[in-house]
Amino acid sequence: MPSLIDRIGNTPIVRLQRVVAGLSPGVEVWAKLEGVNPGGSVKDRAAWSIIRDAESSGRLRPGMRLLDSSSGNTGIAYGMISAARGHALTLCLPANANSERKKILAAYGVDVVETDPLEGSDGAILRARAMVAAEPDRYLYLDQYSNPRNWMAHVETTAQEIWKDTAGRVTHWVAGLGTTGTFVGTTRGLKAHNGDIRAFAVQPDAPFHGLEGLKFLETSIQPRIYDPSLVDGHVAAPTEGSIAMMRRLAREEGLLVGVSAGAAAWGALQVASTLDVGVVVTLFPDSGERYLSEAHLWK
Repeated sequence: MPSLIDRIGNTPIVRLQRVVAGLSPGVEVWAKLEGVNPGGSVKDRAAWSIIRDAESSGRLRPGMRLLDSSSGNTGIAYGMISAARGHALTLCLPANANSERKKILAAYGVDVVETDPLEGSDGAILRARAMVAAEPDRYLYLDQYSNPRNWMAHVETTAQEIWKDTAGRVTHWVAGLGTTGTFVGTTRGLKAHNGDIRAFAVQPDAPFHGLEGLKFLETSIQPRIYDPSLVDGHVAAPTEGSIAMMRRLAREEGLLVGVSAGAAAWGALQVASTLDVGVVVTLFPDSGERYLSEAHLWK
């Protein structure tokens, strides 16, 4: 009988129908719906890959706590998997993470260390590093921003699913940059099938932005797993335009997704608008249910 962990991945892919009005009739735009993973986001894939490696390598010794930083979704994925596997987890989280994330983490029994909201995800990273440096025998630092099992999860799963679900027709791949694992791994996996597939990286258009889960890499701690040589083109997504797209996806496509999905869709349409023929695939990292407390997003 399949376990909870076995339900990670194999998420549906859907073709966008209404927000694509005005594109060339030879262009298709598809989105992979990661909110249906058991932990509610694409981060289930990387979190399970990282924790599985920690278990199998022997680095996770009896009595140790798992430790990492997160802006929310990876932390929730860690919480779900840790509960299912019987591990203790400490998570460094910016204090301004929304109420849904904090309530979910509390439900999973995660020990949350809140960090300076003005420092964002970088502040959480620095706190986690300081904690493991102070008590190296107590914590196993999972370090999603540097751990190769992050991007490898997407080579092994996400890329293979997209290739199969599009029958190898995908021509363009568009994804946001946060830890960069989804972009890096999926790009590597897709290009292994067809080196002509073009990969576009979406990030905020300014250092101070409202795109939860995405990084403006020029002024942030750059993830060690990031490989800029994989990028065929960059798309700078505006906060307001991405939020407006998130609302359009709910009201015109029936897809209740999060802010980073709005940015991904905005970026995918920018790429699609330059094409006469093509199959553009993007990924919606999570569900909009985790953002409903933020009323300004839905006005």
